[in-house]
Amino acid sequence: MRDFSIQRLVISLAIAAVVMLLLPLGMNTFVLTPLLIYGLLGMSLGLIWGFGGILCFGQAAFFGLGAYVYAISAINIGESTFPMLLAILIPAVFAAILGAMMFYGRLGDVYLGVITLVVTLIFFKFMNSTAGPEYVIGTARLGGFNGIPGFQTLNVPGMADEYIYGDSLYYVTFVILVLVYWLVNGLLQSPFGRIAIAIRENEQRASLMGYDIRARKTTLFAIGGAIAGLAGALYANWAEIVTPGLFSLGQTAEIIIWCIVGGLGTRLGPILGAAGLGYLKFLLGQQAFLDNAIVMGLILVLFVLFLPKGLIPAIEDIWSLSVGKRRRRRPARRRKRRALSNG
Repeated sequence: MRDFSIQRLVISLAIAAVVMLLLPLGMNTFVLTPLLIYGLLGMSLGLIWGFGGILCFGQAAFFGLGAYVYAISAINIGESTFPMLLAILIPAVFAAILGAMMFYGRLGDVYLGVITLVVTLIFFKFMNSTAGPEYVIGTARLGGFNGIPGFQTLNVPGMADEYIYGDSLYYVTFVILVLVYWLVNGLLQSPFGRIAIAIRENEQRASLMGYDIRARKTTLFAIGGAIAGLAGALYANWAEIVTPGLFSLGQTAEIIIWCIVGGLGTRLGPILGAAGLGYLKFLLGQQAFLDNAIVMGLILVLFVLFLPKGLIPAIEDIWSLSVGKRRRRRPARRRKRRALSNG
């Protein structure tokens, strides 16, 4: 069994390496990099919502927080290694504190969604109002609606002048996405992940079995916040500027749509949904006839009505149906051949 899992890991890594090398042949890495970052962000919500049953409207808050933490600390430190770690740690701690207050407060699902949405809007409102010179952290000015430009971007650890940008940033982002995917995959296959899925299915039964529901939900929520913060830091390095728009309501809605379209409760669904809809948004940005928000809303309505499980589960159902038909045909053909041979 262990050899089989290692074999699957090797095959999947080989496929990922081939995809990583082939994608730049058909698309500019400057476009591919944010799609990978969106995939990482979609994975963060897919983990806590699809496998933990926690509907969160606050992934944009963790995403924006990670970007701002990186930008502020990079300006003050002048090197990217420690700011990247802070961009993961601080959103994780913030998510853990917020999650503990909500889960230990025994709030219902509706209130969880409302509180996380309000937190995101508070970040958006506050960051837009920090244009004055008094809003300074160290040597970094928050900049209000203008955001924070001109910070140290990603560099080779210990070599501040060796920048990672362009094609190199694409490859680094791809490797990070694959690494986080397999860490999440390992987490879900561990006892912790199986219990988290059990809590999603029946929280009361899991509680009666002796599991600490609130602690496990808080931990899963913090992990989702850490992944979103990492995505925010990578986005800051790609865009080379952070603005309050990272906390916007539109950004929050898009993350939810990515997961619904890709398929909740699947590992690849949120990633592919984020990358696919992110590329569609890029194409729509090149024309003025159709509004992006209208198209996204229409896609959401169509998927909720006709493909409520999402794209990946629909493809899996079609595949299993076709395989089942082939298996049923084989015994029928064998019986026919036997009958002909006996006749």
